[in-house]
Amino acid sequence: MSTHTDGTGGDNNKDEGRRDEGAVLLERNGPLATLTLARPAALNALSWAMYGQLQEHLGQLAADESVRVLIVRGAGKAFAAGTDIQQFRGFNGEDGIAYERHMEEILGELYNFPRPTIAAVHGYAVGAGLVIATACDLRYASPSARFGAPIARTLGNCLSIQNYRRVAHAFGDMRAKEMLFTGQLLSASEALQSGFLTAIYEEEQLFEKVFEVARQISANAPLTLWAAKEADRRLSEAGAGTAFAFDDVVRRVYGSQDFREGVAAYLEKRKPQWTGH
Repeated sequence: MSTHTDGTGGDNNKDEGRRDEGAVLLERNGPLATLTLARPAALNALSWAMYGQLQEHLGQLAADESVRVLIVRGAGKAFAAGTDIQQFRGFNGEDGIAYERHMEEILGELYNFPRPTIAAVHGYAVGAGLVIATACDLRYASPSARFGAPIARTLGNCLSIQNYRRVAHAFGDMRAKEMLFTGQLLSASEALQSGFLTAIYEEEQLFEKVFEVARQISANAPLTLWAAKEADRRLSEAGAGTAFAFDDVVRRVYGSQDFREGVAAYLEKRKPQWTGH
């Protein structure tokens, strides 16, 4: 029995009981952490087991202050070709609600991760792959990358309201609706023009360039990075004309040891030593 993905591929393991459920692999490189979606025979279509591992890793890494930047990437020829469709057999409306709520819980942990996150995308980033990339702060891709949620022409399901909001915020309302209405996949250049991507790098340079950016970010003041993330989150979640508090963020940053260290280092003409406190 083949394992189908969001219309972009599958694997060749015909024994359902022995299907490769894949894994989400964690690698640490000093202050950098990398999560790799690893089920390459199925273009990294995510199984329930992979979602569980992703959530577990995110919780552990969020609590580890030595992690300064998180990178998410895919193994093999793709970032992620959605959720494993075999798992939707027998679904009803209540199952759909439970699934979308669980997806929102996991993706919310990625979106609200306390340090900068980067998606390094090559090949397909569709369906769940698209929303995982969308939940990251920065997105870099190779020319081979393709983005979309072709569910209007494949499964006939829908996204959660939070994921609709994030996709619309990342692409712009009209481009997001066109993509969802038509089921088309956007090229890397189209995604860049829409403001969804930070930059495009050649395939053989992509991960090297992403790690270079991540190392540069990891050397900067952690609380300043956190404040920028928190400002973006609050602005994107606020409605037009909505007032929201930010004094708590300003107070934490200006009251920190790091701010005092930054001032002292500048006046003493030396490099600051950031601690995140």
